[in-house]
Amino acid sequence: MDIRKFRLDEKALGTFSEERDEYERDYARLIQSPAFRRLQGKSQVFGAGTGDYYRTRLTHSLEVSQIAREVARRLGKQYEFLSRKEHPGLVLDPAVVEIAALAHDLGHPPFGHKGEEVLNHVLMEEYGIPYEGNAQNFRILMFLEKRAGSGSGLDLTAAVLLAINKYPFSLGEPGRLKGVYSTEWGEIEQLRRSWKIPIGCSTLEAQLMDLCDDIAYSTHDIEDGIRAGKIHMNRTFFEDSRLIDHVVQEIVEDKGNTGIGWGEVDIPAMVKRVLVSYFEQWQELYVSCERESSRTRREMKARWVSLFAGRVGIIDDSARGWKKVTFVNNGQQDIDLLRTMEILKKLAWVTLIKDFRVQRLQMRSEIMIRRLWDSFKVPEYGRLIIPPDWIENYELHKSKWSWPRFVADYISGMTDAYAEKVYAELYASKSGSIYEMD
Repeated sequence: MDIRKFRLDEKALGTFSEERDEYERDYARLIQSPAFRRLQGKSQVFGAGTGDYYRTRLTHSLEVSQIAREVARRLGKQYEFLSRKEHPGLVLDPAVVEIAALAHDLGHPPFGHKGEEVLNHVLMEEYGIPYEGNAQNFRILMFLEKRAGSGSGLDLTAAVLLAINKYPFSLGEPGRLKGVYSTEWGEIEQLRRSWKIPIGCSTLEAQLMDLCDDIAYSTHDIEDGIRAGKIHMNRTFFEDSRLIDHVVQEIVEDKGNTGIGWGEVDIPAMVKRVLVSYFEQWQELYVSCERESSRTRREMKARWVSLFAGRVGIIDDSARGWKKVTFVNNGQQDIDLLRTMEILKKLAWVTLIKDFRVQRLQMRSEIMIRRLWDSFKVPEYGRLIIPPDWIENYELHKSKWSWPRFVADYISGMTDAYAEKVYAELYASKSGSIYEMD
């Protein structure tokens, strides 16, 4: 049996049509799932439903999947070792990478990173258990989503599950901030062991998905920021010492950003160089696009995506006896381009997320999620106002489903609009109708 196509729920084997490949089944199960559809109503940067232009979690995931699939296809032609498939974790199947990219943000709750932060805070503060978006992906795929005949959620193939697993650790480990909940980690660890993947390493497909997520974030969010008027395309804005200082501060304070040698460069000087270079490229394109801002904005995005995607390659990770997907130049890791991408990510962060109006909306989001949590957290009251199908499911699985985790699962599955609707029914002066369907 092909261990890449192994499924955890063997009872469901033999119930499929033989006309489709295993990964085609995974793709169909994912895009037809309620969790995938809900991504259209979850914030990327701007709130879902803000205008008809800005990206949501759904459009972001689609864009990541398109980049990832094309890069996987190119690398398959470029690196001969991939065709030998000597190790199940050292394979790049474009279909697997595409599915992983489509699924990578399923675990995000309403209101983006602020929702994740608030849910984690209340769970840790009151019960000592974490909430983390990447871990919630597996909660959804392996438990919350249901398909007939399966006790393992969508029962996706091992290759797809491990391609989503960019943080191959258990959140049950002390001090671990990102990973997989202990309830799902046992089966993920079992797959990793059967594949003989080195501890702490991810499959090439997971690494590529993660890098393409960063590529999309560092280019598409800036496009949205320019369109929204939060990033001003003039030299004064890009040379402003306050902007440069904010970007530098974000880089220095990011504890997960230590692997690209920031200590070896003058960070303020590099930030200024990258920002000024970005603006000067805009100026040149603006003229060639006949001074049409919308064309210039799209062309800037396309060129940066092309630059980043074209530099993705694979190098040896000799320290861990594995391979690494990264930016490559002349056979070596392109550290300078990795730093450039990180600077653009921080530019998007400080101009969009840190904008005072966005902060107001995030404060509002925090208030709503905290009050929803307070409304549901006591079982005697919560079970009266949570939809019956959720309560029925909880009763079936409560031996392994604590009430706090159940409430977090319920809230995190909401779209932005649905969270606001439930909040309004509970706390606003306008009441909902008893005839509305949840």
